[in-house]
Amino acid sequence: MGKIRAAVVGVGYLGKFHAEKYAQIPEAELVAVVDTDREKREELAQRLGTEAVADHREILDRVDAVSIAVPTRYHHAVARDFLERGIHVLLEKPITTTLAEADDLIRIASAKKLVFQVGHLERFNPAVLALDAVLNGPRFVESIRIAPFKPRGTDVNVVLDLMIHDIDIIRTIVGSDVREIRAVGAPVFTGEEDIANARIEFGNGCVANVTASRVSFKSERKMRIFQADAYIIVDFQNRKLVVVRRGEGEAMPGVPNVRVDEQGFEASDALLEEIRSFVRSVAAGSPPKVPAEDGRAALEIALRINQQFKRVPS
Repeated sequence: MGKIRAAVVGVGYLGKFHAEKYAQIPEAELVAVVDTDREKREELAQRLGTEAVADHREILDRVDAVSIAVPTRYHHAVARDFLERGIHVLLEKPITTTLAEADDLIRIASAKKLVFQVGHLERFNPAVLALDAVLNGPRFVESIRIAPFKPRGTDVNVVLDLMIHDIDIIRTIVGSDVREIRAVGAPVFTGEEDIANARIEFGNGCVANVTASRVSFKSERKMRIFQADAYIIVDFQNRKLVVVRRGEGEAMPGVPNVRVDEQGFEASDALLEEIRSFVRSVAAGSPPKVPAEDGRAALEIALRINQQFKRVPS
């Protein structure tokens, strides 16, 4: 197979980065950037040496693969247009607004044997990639993901905007069905929940306490994982993995020695790795690293969390 003919639909804050990455990948040819905002699409197209298109339906016969970074409410309709034409799709998270929409897209992609990947970017963080080597049956997980307020992403609440990253990772490392969820959340700057906390109990006994906020003064993205033989800290933001284990002997009577192993990872471009992985899956006809089924599973948990919120009348 020659170069993968690719396009990006929706070139707002995140979509423009998708386009830049495709332009860097030798295996891909950026055929077009698509957006209803004329100024955005034309500026980006000129900078990257590609075509600016207003309507995604104009390129259905001209691409092999597409990144879709439009607002979540349009995910299903836009992705469906491409999948039905036999075009491979990388769809930003959350996969869709409802499980029925996700199931519809998954059905089409499966019937046509297409690569359908969801943009859970943290899966490509080097600190997360290194987790497999140290995990051994997590029993308790605590995660915090907080950031200052930004207008982008506010078409959905903080669970679907930020917390879903941690939901996806926790679900993957725990490897068990969810038994019970308890959650609280509150709107602060928008009409949707801007801060939320969820306690997720899994069938294998593991419990996760997950906090997300988009109304904080600082940015922090950390996860702490407790298991029988270790305490693990994942610092997504600074790309660090710390493993604390019981060492040999005692520091003092009754107090064990503790061994701390810290790995730091060089700055990497997770989005570039995500898109490169997608392009390679398309070229090889191989399953993506983050299949649509994983995106659906994360959405299901997120929607169950949202069901827990009880609004107080103003």
